[in-house]
Amino acid sequence: MSTPAPPVPTIHPGTRIGHVHLKVATIDRSLAFYRDVLGFEVKHRFGDSAAFIAAGDYHHHIGLNTWESASGSPPAPGTTGLYHLAILYPDRATLGNALQRLIDAGISLDGASDHGVSEALYLRDPDGNGVELYRDRPFEDWPRLPNGEPTMYTRPLNLGSLLADQTPKP
Repeated sequence: MSTPAPPVPTIHPGTRIGHVHLKVATIDRSLAFYRDVLGFEVKHRFGDSAAFIAAGDYHHHIGLNTWESASGSPPAPGTTGLYHLAILYPDRATLGNALQRLIDAGISLDGASDHGVSEALYLRDPDGNGVELYRDRPFEDWPRLPNGEPTMYTRPLNLGSLLADQTPKP
């Protein structure tokens, strides 16, 4: 008879991902996307080598740096690395606002999906990094299996409906 393996400790449920750093080719080009299109605020900038951006009063959600990538090229397809950075919006209206900003800036989407638990827009930043802009549905609205366990799916997202639900401009 074998002895069962001891349980693997799990990470504390209050743990969150605080920020992500992206290697970029140029800071100004990245800021034109993350600041000027998506609306993040620059919290700190170190010349042409790094910028730290955030939503609201946080010190930074995203670090942009050229420390190992100045004037570099995106990773080749089929290599390892970041699949995408996911930016969580507080509600459907603000996600609709983000979609409108992308349209106004002429930025095309790679995809748009309804996952049951969330709605998501997929695109690329100027360095080819995958970016997901999404909002979670309220927990009580998540689709469930017969046993009550939450489940996900992937269906096309109705962009017209998302745009119709955006926050009106003042």
